[in-house]
Amino acid sequence: MNMIDGSSLLTTIFVLVDDWYQQQGYRYVPLLSGPLPRFTDSEMLTLLVAMDFFPYPGEQQFLGFVRANYLSLFPKLLVQSQFNRRARRLEGMLEELRRFWVVELGAIFERTLLLDTKPLPVVGYKRDQDRSDFTGSADYGRCASRSMNYFGYKLVLISTLTGIPLVYSLVPASTDERLAAESVLDCVRGCRILADKGFIGGQWQSDIFKTTGNQIFTPKRANQLQQQPKAFEGLLNSLRERIEGVFHEVQNTGRNLERLLRKKVDGLCVHVAAKMTSHTLRILLRQRFGIDVLTFEQHPIS
Repeated sequence: MNMIDGSSLLTTIFVLVDDWYQQQGYRYVPLLSGPLPRFTDSEMLTLLVAMDFFPYPGEQQFLGFVRANYLSLFPKLLVQSQFNRRARRLEGMLEELRRFWVVELGAIFERTLLLDTKPLPVVGYKRDQDRSDFTGSADYGRCASRSMNYFGYKLVLISTLTGIPLVYSLVPASTDERLAAESVLDCVRGCRILADKGFIGGQWQSDIFKTTGNQIFTPKRANQLQQQPKAFEGLLNSLRERIEGVFHEVQNTGRNLERLLRKKVDGLCVHVAAKMTSHTLRILLRQRFGIDVLTFEQHPIS
């Protein structure tokens, strides 16, 4: 086992990003007038996905860290306000990069998947929401499992059993779990979807199967007449715990999604896209290079 330093990690990420950019990513460059930026899209994408691998909770602190330690790698590094504006234009490119890595990891061939939702507050609960950029798209909701009221969205996620995010969506916080799930279930076909009790509903599950070929499996409530074998229920619950692990990693590595409290909808969307792309990259680095970004250890690949 070896340790990998920050410079080597950032260089590895840049090579992965720039290889994709030169082959495919340039097609998704936003059409803007004026000269080409001196700080390249590949450099922007590298920092956006690497931000969660370093212990800095905000953009400004992270850019200050890069400026102080790795300016030789990013000599044209932007100031925070410029970086933020560029980042908001790259949400679509981030998502295309994530999808490319999902294919590289072979996740599109998985047929047993996990489904869950997570609360995503965007503005303090007691603040006046009328002046917020989120008015009209976000709303008030409640997370029953955490007894939490909040104003914002639900993050809906389908992932593989190994934690690779396949598809995700943001819906208003008050959206019913099953209706929220429909925003992502249309993107997969013929899969076994493991979900929690919030997705129980015989008619709804039947309708989903008819339209998408996806079978929804959930634990049974104690008062339901038809119960599943205890062994199957135990297996289902143990597999369901894996998506909690996915959300835990997404939540507790780098910027905390629940504490982003962005001021603009586009700012929130690009940071969610960066988090999902970063999480996918973390798995790619571990599988392809043996790099664990949580400990900066590099293990031999068998």
